[in-house]
Amino acid sequence: MSRSVIILPRAKADLHDAAAWWAEHRSSEQALRWYEGFIDALESLADQPERHPPARENERFPYDIRELHYGLGSRPTHRAVFTIRPDAVVVLTIRHAARADISPEDV
Repeated sequence: MSRSVIILPRAKADLHDAAAWWAEHRSSEQALRWYEGFIDALESLADQPERHPPARENERFPYDIRELHYGLGSRPTHRAVFTIRPDAVVVLTIRHAARADISPEDV
């Protein structure tokens, strides 16, 4: 069953901030490739989002949250935290993999 993918404004801002950092500290070409690849990965959540593991913070939330790991190389650098609704997948935030865990107040 295909669902729509909703990227909340906070997650969009997180994604843009990370791409801007990448462009400034790596290269604009890499940043664009990273950004477009991440968008493609997020869009893939429309089909079988359950294939991704529960987020490490899942027990702290009143609803189920999962995470999609993404990076250009063999080691993911970022994760998208999302929840699954009957008709949609909602991307709550994009975080660097090394950042502290999120809490319900963060989303």
